[in-house]
Amino acid sequence: MSSYDWLDTEYAAIEQAGLRRHLRTVMSAPTGTIHLDGRDVVLLGSNNYLGLSTHPEVIAAAVEATQTFGTGASGSRLISGNSELYTTLETNLAKMKGTEAALVFSSGYAANTSIIPVLAGEDDLILSDALNHASIIDGCRLSRASKKIYQHCDVGHLKTLLSASTAFRRKLIVTDGVFSMDGDIAPLPDIYNLAAQHDAMVLVDDAHGFGVLGKDGNGTVSHFGLEGKEIIQMGTLSKAVGALGGYIAGSRALIELLINRARSFIFTTGLPPATLAAANAALDVIRSSPELRKRLFSHAKRLKTALIDLGYTLLPSETQILPVILGSPQRATRVAEALLTEGVFAPAIRPPAVPTGTSRLRLTTMATHTEAEIEQAIRAFATLGKV
Repeated sequence: MSSYDWLDTEYAAIEQAGLRRHLRTVMSAPTGTIHLDGRDVVLLGSNNYLGLSTHPEVIAAAVEATQTFGTGASGSRLISGNSELYTTLETNLAKMKGTEAALVFSSGYAANTSIIPVLAGEDDLILSDALNHASIIDGCRLSRASKKIYQHCDVGHLKTLLSASTAFRRKLIVTDGVFSMDGDIAPLPDIYNLAAQHDAMVLVDDAHGFGVLGKDGNGTVSHFGLEGKEIIQMGTLSKAVGALGGYIAGSRALIELLINRARSFIFTTGLPPATLAAANAALDVIRSSPELRKRLFSHAKRLKTALIDLGYTLLPSETQILPVILGSPQRATRVAEALLTEGVFAPAIRPPAVPTGTSRLRLTTMATHTEAEIEQAIRAFATLGKV
């Protein structure tokens, strides 16, 4: 008996539960139609919401940066990897988010797992939405703070938990801005008001709101007109921005503290120059191209309306994320494979990414989808019926 036999047993259990995942090979750029595993299919599973990863100005900026600075950062930002491109990007991020400063990390996951342990420790309390992203959950675990989970977007439950939490040094409320698997938006004004009443900090993960919501695409805080409030904003450069990385936007004091205490910042090599330049160029496009956001939401509305008319069950999403609820992981996988046969890539999302019994297709539109691609997707769903 080998010490590694348990690996086969664990894998077999995943397979039996209908939760096996496998890698597919994308053989083209992430446009409305991609070449996937050797065939062309309409892409409905991308976070490239505005299509900026293939925007000519963004690509040109990445090429120029590579020619000027090379392909890699060569070291952590505190050693030799702090390219001048970071300064420009962080200045622009802070301006868009309406904060004193910003700090870029290697990924959104790294940003969340770094900032939460800096904000809260063993003598503190974190209040976290039940459907927060895995990076938030892991950040909470790493913090060693006490944790209370409030029901999804339930301000009344949050108020009850806050009222019963007086024996802590600091309190931190953390929530997604746009929930990545449901597409709904956190009630930030009510959360902010509660935090002010109970002397709590607020951290918003704006990964799926930045670039698409608010004035000039500034995100969820801007969407609610809360600019200038004491809200710490985290976000990514890998969704609507079309590049890679995460960031924290907040006060200058917070950013200085993160530079000195955030472990994934201190011990990670800097991002490639091309990535930084691409992100900065993408921010310029976001600010100057409101028509991209308009087209994104027009496609989402068309697709959502058609699917409801066809009898599919969708969550009441307010954004470009359209969850089609199918229940069991086996059914979600079956429908996803049937759609692929019809030329549409709409990945099945199953536990632990979503709660048990809510396996789904997580459909996402892009501004760069054509009307013909959206109509092709609708026809594919119509052909399937409710498998």
